[in-house]
Amino acid sequence: MDLGTAIEHAKGPASAPVQLVEYSDFQCPACRVYYPIVKELGKQFPNDLKIIYRHFPLERTHPNANIAGRAAEAAGAQGKFWEMHDIIFERQDEWSKDPSPTNLFVGYARSIGLNENQFRADMNSPGANDNVHNDFESGVASGVNSTPTFFINGTKIQNPRSYDEFRVLIQRYGASG
Repeated sequence: MDLGTAIEHAKGPASAPVQLVEYSDFQCPACRVYYPIVKELGKQFPNDLKIIYRHFPLERTHPNANIAGRAAEAAGAQGKFWEMHDIIFERQDEWSKDPSPTNLFVGYARSIGLNENQFRADMNSPGANDNVHNDFESGVASGVNSTPTFFINGTKIQNPRSYDEFRVLIQRYGASG
């Protein structure tokens, strides 16, 4: 995968009747709360739900959000975007307040079997930054102004307050499970 080209980080079948797009910021505490909910939805609806992650780093309040996004992009260049995505959210408390979290991200990369030198190069590449920035710009164009923001089949939704509310909403849009 070439960094700097349009990349869609998606899991679930391309033909799924329900497409969930999440604009998220890895350093955002609310996004961390929704992370296990979205992950569980993917397990609940493996044939009916396509989940797409898009970066929306709110750098004024979350100064490490961009580098976290670039770390996920660098992992994606080696085919492990979702593995890094999960680690970044699960260890948010560890890296989010670190003034220089690069070495933590490199350690995460090592733990999921990535080539460390390639990861470092990709994380610092213009392409990784472009991918994060392009997702952000697509969010702005779609009316995103906070994180997380979700779209189901192209419709912006009000964030459900619980897993059960989210599950019912996904079912309403056509998923069975």
